[in-house]
Amino acid sequence: MHDPSMETPMAEPVTAAANVALADDPRFRSLVSPEARLRRLFGGLSWAEGPVWFAEHGMLVCSDIPNDRMLRWIEGVGVSVFRASANFPNGNTRDRQGRLVTCEHGRRCVSRTEPDGRVVVLADAYQGRRLNSPNDAVVASDGAIWFTDPPYGILSDYEGHRAEPELDGCHVFRLDPATGELRIVADDFVKPNGLAFSPDERTLYVADSAASHDPAAPHHVRAVELIDGVRLGRSRVLADIEPGVPDGLRVDLQGHVWISAADGVHCYAPDGTRLGRIRVPETVANLTFGGARRNQLLITATTSVYAIGLGCRGAQVP
Repeated sequence: MHDPSMETPMAEPVTAAANVALADDPRFRSLVSPEARLRRLFGGLSWAEGPVWFAEHGMLVCSDIPNDRMLRWIEGVGVSVFRASANFPNGNTRDRQGRLVTCEHGRRCVSRTEPDGRVVVLADAYQGRRLNSPNDAVVASDGAIWFTDPPYGILSDYEGHRAEPELDGCHVFRLDPATGELRIVADDFVKPNGLAFSPDERTLYVADSAASHDPAAPHHVRAVELIDGVRLGRSRVLADIEPGVPDGLRVDLQGHVWISAADGVHCYAPDGTRLGRIRVPETVANLTFGGARRNQLLITATTSVYAIGLGCRGAQVP
């Protein structure tokens, strides 16, 4: 999984200015202190994405899509190349066995890294037709992998390989862990992007970032009812994200939804009330919870990775 010979020093950690937490609702002050400081962990990326935390190693892994690599960061150690020639990786997560699951634009697939370092393809086609370019993934408590499949990786050669789509749309998929069956669970998104489960797995939150290429298209996050852990039901718009479009998102143990935006990270209550924002000096692509208590918000934002302490803990695969 990691070649020590590839280690390269990058930017030294710096501390960003205070007053980064802007409350819209008094409840936000218990989640992010007004005195909280945003820390820049490292820079030097072209497009930072797909943060995933490995608590057992105290390690953050993230993607640098245009540079076709994955990086790792360890507190007190710094940053190094985790995997080069990584097939233009985007979103990352962990399965219930702690294995790395990656959405690859280059191979238009979802892959898994085995303990011995082998990278195996889990899904790259649906009914004989290649996927568009898997973007982000989450793993349910039953081990199923849910992922989105917009066309960003085939629109140009910048973050993948330009190609014509083979599917008739951009869908949300569920990959069954036991049978390997790949099934479309949602086909009514324009460009489905980040996704996350509520703590009780009764709701799946899905970002639609279609406004990235059409200002009149959706730029919202929808809350979709999850039925029996395998089907999606009724849907409602949780939040329209401005400025920019929603990309990655995560949910904390209290059910708050933390969503990426052009000006930082926006936090919403499950009923759609925006509680507040964390200002970040670069456009945010994705985020995850990390640290020893999962109360650090780790943020991938264009050329850099940032961290800020929270008054809550993330609800994610341990």
